[in-house]
Amino acid sequence: MITVIALLFLLFVVLGAYATVKVVGAAKRGVDRTLDQARRTVEDHTLRAKSFTQPGPAGEIAQLRLRLRTSMRATQDALRSGVAEDESLKESLGLFERLSAHGVELDRDLKRLESEPDRATLAERLPGLRERTERITKSADSLRWAARDRAGRFAQDDLDSLSAQIDVEAGALRHWTTEDPTPTSAPWPEAAAAGAPTDDRTGSGSPWSRPAAEPTQPAITPPLRRPAYPWQKKPRPESTT
Repeated sequence: MITVIALLFLLFVVLGAYATVKVVGAAKRGVDRTLDQARRTVEDHTLRAKSFTQPGPAGEIAQLRLRLRTSMRATQDALRSGVAEDESLKESLGLFERLSAHGVELDRDLKRLESEPDRATLAERLPGLRERTERITKSADSLRWAARDRAGRFAQDDLDSLSAQIDVEAGALRHWTTEDPTPTSAPWPEAAAAGAPTDDRTGSGSPWSRPAAEPTQPAITPPLRRPAYPWQKKPRPESTT
């Protein structure tokens, strides 16, 4: 009994320690994520301010960094959110990871050139930096808009199919509004009877040539029985005398 209690106590301690480590790790990741997001926000606002306040090559470098970071972040968010619903975006996400390596390298180069004192050298390198930024952002924008167009196309196809199903169901619910088509020609037996001769005066026809469904009328019509009313008197029997 003592051994069982000791094992249970040890198990509870291990589970408690494991849960504590997981909670602390999750909290640390949440804090790091919040700090990274806050740092990116501060850097973006700083770059936006530099692009407006600093003239010349320094302000253009700030504009290039801001444009690069905005495009790459938007494409990353679009692909990561879309790959959960569309498995075919995994290949696009892999291509974006390769593109991100070039984007990170370019961002580092631009950041180093922000504090470059030689403005002439900085002006000479600006065309190449502008071209690299244009190529990377254009590729990122192409991936992002392709993913959005694909999602929009799927949504449009689903909406078209749903609209067709709803139209069919609405027509079935209003079944009383559809009129039955009236026949424009007589049924086949009547048409055949109308085309046959109506009077055989030569006597050449056989008895079985007349349709079997046509009833034969008697030579003398039987007398009809008159209805008896309660106010009529009963007829008296005739006397035999």
